Amino acid sequence: MKKILLSTIILLALTANVQAQSLRIGVKGGLNYANQNGTNITVNNRNYTTDAITSYHAGLIAEVKLLENLAIQPELLYSTQGATYKNALGDIKNELGYISIPVLAKIYLNKTISLELGPQASFLLSEKNNFAVKDAKTFDFAGAGGLTVYLTKSLFIQGRYVLGLTEVSREAKTTNSVLQVSAGLMF
Repeated sequence: MKKILLSTIILLALTANVQAQSLRIGVKGGLNYANQNGTNITVNNRNYTTDAITSYHAGLIAEVKLLENLAIQPELLYSTQGATYKNALGDIKNELGYISIPVLAKIYLNKTISLELGPQASFLLSEKNNFAVKDAKTFDFAGAGGLTVYLTKSLFIQGRYVLGLTEVSREAKTTNSVLQVSAGLMF
């Protein structure tokens, strides 16, 4: 009986240890270099070109280890995106605040470098602009890809490009594009 009880305790301890190592949670934040791309950008019957804006993102991340060199990394981020619309009459800064949920496949090239690739769904929370009407769509779908470098076992830096696949505006036929640079900490 003692052997069975001892074996059960050891098995439970090993299982808990394996499960704890397969899930890591962390935080990250950083800068966005965001723009909106499209052809024939027209708002209120005026043609515009766009310039990128610098903004930010921050949130929670998790890593679920599937194999030695493969993991899934879901994230929950607040991210500001948008662009400055320019024409002869002036500039209009359009800043959109999203809750973004990327779910990325994470491939470890070695112990310190990993590649990430996957979809991202974003939901519009706020819109700051000088347009006469609020015209942003409330959902944005994108593809994301990037590279992470672990400086220590817990501290990392990351670069990512997010390419919008759906139009973000009812008036202007535009999609989001965002270059992100982040720093984070895994627990």
